[in-house]
Amino acid sequence: MSSLPYITSPGNIDKALNAIKAAAVPDRVSQDFVKTILKIPGGSGAQITTYLKKINFSTPNGEPTDIYTKFRNPKTSGQAVAQAIRHAYAPLYLRNEFMHELSDDDLLGLIIEETGQAHDSNPVKLTFSCIKYLKNHAKFDVKTEYIDATSNHHEEAGEISTSAPQRAPSQDSFGAGSRTGSVGLNLGYTINLNLPPTTDQAVFNAIFKSLKEHLLRDDDA
Repeated sequence: MSSLPYITSPGNIDKALNAIKAAAVPDRVSQDFVKTILKIPGGSGAQITTYLKKINFSTPNGEPTDIYTKFRNPKTSGQAVAQAIRHAYAPLYLRNEFMHELSDDDLLGLIIEETGQAHDSNPVKLTFSCIKYLKNHAKFDVKTEYIDATSNHHEEAGEISTSAPQRAPSQDSFGAGSRTGSVGLNLGYTINLNLPPTTDQAVFNAIFKSLKEHLLRDDDA
């Protein structure tokens, strides 16, 4: 069971996101910025400030993230919100990797399962509404790039492409005739992996360790 992020006035999500597009990028997404520039005052402004951190629009210190700046770009705006949803509601994706494709009834049921709350409780209803408002700004049909800070692998919508050099065969591989001249040959291969929808770093470490041991060995060349 986990607690999923929500605010008590989900309609302010629309207001905040539209205002973020129009405003210059601040040094910090502070309460003053939210209340004055985004024009969401009072307690609602304080909730939005916290919610933007939970959906990874800003860091715990309030600095705008890459998702924030990508959201302001019309070409990557929907992609950024899709990434924000995956970040904030990762526990739901562990239950169903196509969470964003669920019907309203199925999404509500998934939230009930994850939170352990009653179907008519405020946390369930507000979480559901917040996800719906975010989905109005999201595009899940485009590849979203994720960068794992603990490794140098780039994930695109659950897939990882790893290109690795392969040593050229020795002259012996080309037969006796090849010994009379120098032969240069560069080979490469691409490996596409479908990764499980998990935030557990140990899972990814195990995958790449197995990849290295069984597919990237020097003696395979």
